[in-house]
Amino acid sequence: MREDVREQVRERYAAAALSVTGGCCGESCGCGYDDADRAALPADAVRTSLGCDNPLAVADLRAGETVLDLGSGGGIDVLLSARRVGPSGRVIGLDMTDEMLALATANAARAGAANVEFRKGHIESVPLPADSVDVVISNCVVNLSVDKPAVFAEVFRVLRPGGRIGISDVVAEDHLTPAERAGRGSYTECIAGALTFAGYRAGLAAAVATGIEVTPSHPVAVGMHSAIVRAAKPVSRDVP
Repeated sequence: MREDVREQVRERYAAAALSVTGGCCGESCGCGYDDADRAALPADAVRTSLGCDNPLAVADLRAGETVLDLGSGGGIDVLLSARRVGPSGRVIGLDMTDEMLALATANAARAGAANVEFRKGHIESVPLPADSVDVVISNCVVNLSVDKPAVFAEVFRVLRPGGRIGISDVVAEDHLTPAERAGRGSYTECIAGALTFAGYRAGLAAAVATGIEVTPSHPVAVGMHSAIVRAAKPVSRDVP
């Protein structure tokens, strides 16, 4: 079943890339990008933004940092991150869909972004060495994974000590059962696979995250919310 779900997700995002049309996950979109950011990007990067919020609003990116975007799609968050970290920084977009990777590469060329690269892979098995990035961002992608503990483990494996995450995702209220979540929308609609607020916090804590915050920003279905997730990797390995 896991591979069936992954293939459904891949097909949806491949189709979005080929049609160069988009829309946010859920019933309403509060993507949070201001007009200046949108205007500075290639139109195709904006049109294929399938996110549910703006993870850069909390990522607090700084010049010279290395950033990893999980599920980078058409590249909107990669390109915006590249502007923030500057020429001395680096941004890596990870996506499993060939069509999205091709579109993102083209968008980066149009934007003249020399400090970005895109890699093919799965967010449950990130093709990067340990302790290699300063910040991990993601926009409405973790909910699509069929192995979220593996995602969280990989995030904190590749983060350097003291590194941080800024993730936008769809999250369910704690009282909703998996069946109730599935009744509100499919996996590919970013609904059925969503964790609860408590589940998200527990998953991050199990991956040894600190400073965990999961804050709802706007509703996307009954009992389901777009949320901003923040956490950090301990500076010391001795910190529980």
